[in-house]
Amino acid sequence: MDYYKRALELNDETIKNRRYFHMNAEAGLHMPMACVYVMDKLTEYGLVPSRCGEGVTATVGNGGKVLLLRADMDALPMPEESGLPFACPTGKEAHACGHDFHAAMLLTAAKMLKENEAELKGTVKFMFQPAEETFEGSKNMIEHGILENPKVDAALAYHVSPGQMPVGIYMYNSTGTMMYSVDGFHIEIKGKGSHGAYPQNSIDPINIAAHVYLALQSVIAREADPSKACLMTVGKFQAGTAANIIPDTAVLEGTIRTNDKDSRELLVRRMKETAIRTAETFGGTAKITMISEVPPLICDPEFTEQIVGFMKELDIPKLTPYPGISASASEDFANIAEQVPSAFMYLSAGYMDDRGKYSAHNPKVQFNEDVCPIGAACLAHCATRYLN
Repeated sequence: MDYYKRALELNDETIKNRRYFHMNAEAGLHMPMACVYVMDKLTEYGLVPSRCGEGVTATVGNGGKVLLLRADMDALPMPEESGLPFACPTGKEAHACGHDFHAAMLLTAAKMLKENEAELKGTVKFMFQPAEETFEGSKNMIEHGILENPKVDAALAYHVSPGQMPVGIYMYNSTGTMMYSVDGFHIEIKGKGSHGAYPQNSIDPINIAAHVYLALQSVIAREADPSKACLMTVGKFQAGTAANIIPDTAVLEGTIRTNDKDSRELLVRRMKETAIRTAETFGGTAKITMISEVPPLICDPEFTEQIVGFMKELDIPKLTPYPGISASASEDFANIAEQVPSAFMYLSAGYMDDRGKYSAHNPKVQFNEDVCPIGAACLAHCATRYLN
């Protein structure tokens, strides 16, 4: 089958599906509307879908080795200001990262692979995943067996990318870390409150939290390997309700990101030690809760280059490789890539005019729907070629 030609024939349907997800955006782990829609569409296409944790899965093929195709489908908890006629009307959720495209393109790929099932030399397993933005979704589906029954041999995922660049560029990394780890942390400092006029009667959690904050910066400055990319950001500092009251507690929340496994282990351990011991120094306590724990996204070199070779076979105008990409953002597909050989790629979905001015996670961002047949064709073609 000429998958790109077929994807062009199905493009209106792909766009219709994309706009459904966009208008009915859901954020987080529980996505009832999206899951029902995906299951209905897969059933319509002749597949037999089932729930896997909070996501949806299905297979197509004839035994043999198994390739997992993954699409996240969650939105962000933010208002949309794109001005699009199919913008989400809730004012609370927005597909500002393009996951609506991922789900729609994988649905079309599933339809095409089902149409071509007799020619497949193995099995394609589909993974429609919630909660990538909160780094919960892939773990949830792994815990519920997405990599088993049938056991997955390799995995592939694409992510659309906005901006002022033409459609057709695919970006990947087969030689190093493509995306950084993410370890989100919540530090609750407990002290002893008092009237602001009598600080000697308190154990001031704000003072403790300030010292914790400064000490964490020193961990990065003096303990992180300068040859590695390491960062620690505290984005939330919350304490107190009145100017003349020293509170009982203060809260710090932040994120640690790195492109190196050893650096990740060091920074997470030292963050915990620093917070606990600094709090103890001033007579308080610190309780640390990890919000997210995702490793660096390191794609399998051989498998990634194999996928690149398959993509080069496609007769798609302006389909252009861009190797060696690396980003300090994070992606929970890394949990998959840590367990099976995997490839992850960005597909450009930008505009060269003013519509390309905004990046992902911006309320005004827009993605170019011309990427839809490209993504669907790449998924189906690469799956078929890998299995063959």
